[in-house]
Amino acid sequence: MNTRLCHFSCQKWTFGQKTMDSWLNEELSGCAFKDQRLTTRFKSIVACLSEKSGKSIPEICEEWASTKAFYRFLSNERVEASEILAGHFEQTMSRVKSIKGPCLVLHDTTEFIYNRKKPLSNNSSPLSSTNKQYDVGFGKDYKTGSILLQASLAITLEGLPLGLTSTKFWTRKGSDPDKELKKKNSPTCMPAEAKESIKWQESLNTTHKLLGCHASKVIHVSDRESDIYDYMCNCHELNAYFIVRSSVNRLTEESTLVDEVALTKRAFKHMINYQDANGNNIEATLNIKIKQLKIKASRNNKQSCYPELPITVVSAVEVDRPVDREPIKWTFLTNLPVSNKEESLSVIDWYKQRWKIEVYFKVLKCGLKVEESKLRTAERLTRLIAICCILAWRIHWLTMLNREDRRLAPKLAFDNVERLILENYIKKKKPETLQDYILRLAKLGGYLARSNDPPPGNTVIWRGLNRLYELKAGFELAQNCG
Repeated sequence: MNTRLCHFSCQKWTFGQKTMDSWLNEELSGCAFKDQRLTTRFKSIVACLSEKSGKSIPEICEEWASTKAFYRFLSNERVEASEILAGHFEQTMSRVKSIKGPCLVLHDTTEFIYNRKKPLSNNSSPLSSTNKQYDVGFGKDYKTGSILLQASLAITLEGLPLGLTSTKFWTRKGSDPDKELKKKNSPTCMPAEAKESIKWQESLNTTHKLLGCHASKVIHVSDRESDIYDYMCNCHELNAYFIVRSSVNRLTEESTLVDEVALTKRAFKHMINYQDANGNNIEATLNIKIKQLKIKASRNNKQSCYPELPITVVSAVEVDRPVDREPIKWTFLTNLPVSNKEESLSVIDWYKQRWKIEVYFKVLKCGLKVEESKLRTAERLTRLIAICCILAWRIHWLTMLNREDRRLAPKLAFDNVERLILENYIKKKKPETLQDYILRLAKLGGYLARSNDPPPGNTVIWRGLNRLYELKAGFELAQNCG
């Protein structure tokens, strides 16, 4: 081992039997459970998970006493997901506060699928997202259960994730409850509180409450599922900006949304470049239209309860219909001031950042492998996912931090020992900027850094982190052994 490595000392904070890196200590500083022993145990668990992400609980803990303590924490009824994420929410608010100018909050829902011989249980009552059973190849029928997560992720306009501002976990009894209600009532006649779609308003309100006076700098971005009149009314009541992709042909003062847009003259043409699912580079020319109008609630008792909403419609439709794929057809609803080319293109660019939350969910599922857990109850799985939400943000943050144009200090992401390992493990020119260190981290995860390679993604970053922590453990062991 390098002499320089052997004589280096590392400063850490100790919780129980496990040490904690400084970034975790800061990220979890706002966590306070009802019992201080739970706080200590929680911080120790997160430290273990951060060093062995994606592994099973026995692999992470390595001994029965620690494994049993981990299971007991996940089974503790006094532990709520909101308490687990309280410190992270506090740090997110601090990061949003430090950003000059506006930032985006991306809202979306994901589903974690678990295959069990028996459905997931919640307070001794079976819960499952589907009644389907299937054969896995060994002659045994397995049932599919799920936990759903509605998450809100704050990012900068350039795409750097700042952290979560809201989460909601729930499970379904049988099929989608909204579908059951629709069999008996018209969807537009049902109260918002009776629908699962109330999640959009709850996420909005929770984020607004968390950010306080800084909520005015936030633009809420969500997909077609959130094209709900109640949600947009809620945004207007809170004076919150939103961008929603349209899915409903809404009523306007004179006709309908689709008719109004069709009669609007094209404002300008715009060319975009993107990659399809197969990695092919595609160029497309879009007709951009801008239209200010007022939309109304549906033709029922809602019209007497809800006001007309002034919005701006930004429409982007591909000029020439392609033969081998579906044409691009985007219609966005927003209450942002949009009157020219630059502002309308900003709306489109900001909506394109919505994909960042899909990448975040991928890190949770593929990097941290939360769907591979063998825990048997929905409550335990929910607590485990909540813990992993913090670590998934860290991985995604490191990935996007590497793409920042600014020259950032390496100590922002790595402690002294981690920097020393990255400097010496790969014998090349000593790294200087944070981006140099992240590039070396990615190489530990299999990134080749060829001249034509794109920037390292989340996969090589999470693999690199696991390798870095293994090297760090070996270094600390060598120190302790003299």
